Amino acid sequence: MQTNLSRLGGQLGVLLCLVGFVVMFLGWNGAASQALVPAQFPYLISGGVIGLAIVIVGAAMIVVQNQRQDRAKIEAALDRLAAATEQRGAAAAAAAGGVGFTGFVVAGESSYHRVDCHLPEARDEAELVRIEDVITRGLSPCRVCTPPRTGQLTN
Repeated sequence: MQTNLSRLGGQLGVLLCLVGFVVMFLGWNGAASQALVPAQFPYLISGGVIGLAIVIVGAAMIVVQNQRQDRAKIEAALDRLAAATEQRGAAAAAAAGGVGFTGFVVAGESSYHRVDCHLPEARDEAELVRIEDVITRGLSPCRVCTPPRTGQLTN
């Protein structure tokens, strides 16, 4: 039901554009049938301006419908990308033997994180280092992702 209503927006926009052009034509035809300029103004106002407004509304409906379709395509592509990423991550975890730790951590200025932790992603100073190097830097483990402490290889 929702897909039928969403397609109706573009079709209704095309219909409104056609109706607007017909109204403008009728206004022009009425104004052309009058010889005096003051007698032409009511036709121009009622036919021309109202017809133009109807065409603008119809064109806006077409643009909105196209944006809805584009957004739906982008959302579907993002869903496929997220599913593929999750599958690849699960396959990589299974290939690692389920340990979940590779011997590397992401080091910041004062703490270190698991590679899959989301906290250091946006930080420029974060870098990938071996777990043994965190002792020399004096880094503390992250409280959110709880990476292994030095000497531990599992959670």
